[in-house]
Amino acid sequence: MENNKRPDSMTRITTPQQAQQFIAEQVDAIRAQVGSKKVLLALSGGVDSSVVAALLIKAIGRQLVCVHVNHGLMRKGESEQVLEVFRNQLDANLVYVDATDRFLDKLAGVKEPEQKRKIIGSEFIRVFEEEARKLEGIEFLAQGTIYPDILESGPVKAHHNVGGLPEDLRFALVEPVKFLFKDEVRVVGIELGLPESMVYRQPFPGPGLGVRCLGAITRDRLGALREADAILREEFEAAGLTRKVWQFFTVIPDFRSTGVKEGRRVDDWPVIIRAVNTVDAMTATVPELDWAVLQKITQRILAEVPGVCRVLYDLSPKPVATIEWE
Repeated sequence: MENNKRPDSMTRITTPQQAQQFIAEQVDAIRAQVGSKKVLLALSGGVDSSVVAALLIKAIGRQLVCVHVNHGLMRKGESEQVLEVFRNQLDANLVYVDATDRFLDKLAGVKEPEQKRKIIGSEFIRVFEEEARKLEGIEFLAQGTIYPDILESGPVKAHHNVGGLPEDLRFALVEPVKFLFKDEVRVVGIELGLPESMVYRQPFPGPGLGVRCLGAITRDRLGALREADAILREEFEAAGLTRKVWQFFTVIPDFRSTGVKEGRRVDDWPVIIRAVNTVDAMTATVPELDWAVLQKITQRILAEVPGVCRVLYDLSPKPVATIEWE
């Protein structure tokens, strides 16, 4: 579509000065489009939605209503960071919905990966719709659409959960970063004052830990997965690997393995470490990590995470393996 083509004259944003100019232009454009009306945004805590939120807050303040839905499948500390940054630091008009029980009850006993994805996606839409209907005066919906989304999916993010809202909620779209690539969005985010840990947040699937807690999700295994993932991220940060490895995470499968703890036999879970480097996510290679780093991660997971007796490192490139396990 013609109005969704990146202007040929548009300079790539690589410097703070270019980001500042972009921010100033978008603040004016947002104010001109929105006027005194209210805007709704599903704020996941991901890079794109966070930068859009910060940009709209700068432009229209509390006319923006952010809704953060915690589906219980976030990584450790992520929802808390959203609340701290946006509610406490940026004074955002933020609605926080803890829907953990609602999601996990719906997912109980569901093993098939695509079914899990559909449940998580459709339930998110329902929760977001319920919150949207409680609000008055909303005429616009902000989305973190970026240029690769337009190239791959058309003008509206095909993978954005809010794309499935009922037709009677006829919001006009506000998409201030739709002509930017991910690296440009990050430059803008830093200039808007967002923390680096949020701006350089790793790619995270919409279903979150739901597709890394393999098979039917249980609360105890989900809790173990969250703690193991946090340890992995802490140790990668300490080893200076966070910006050198494209994506890294842990997986816990739905089976147990024999182990020995305090002289007694146990049947506990294995934790699988997945780390990959890629340019386009179509192919991926596995980095050769320092042995001492892997040992430290292993020792901490085995000592600190209940219910775990093994740590494994996935050596499979893409293809044949995919990046995610489910």
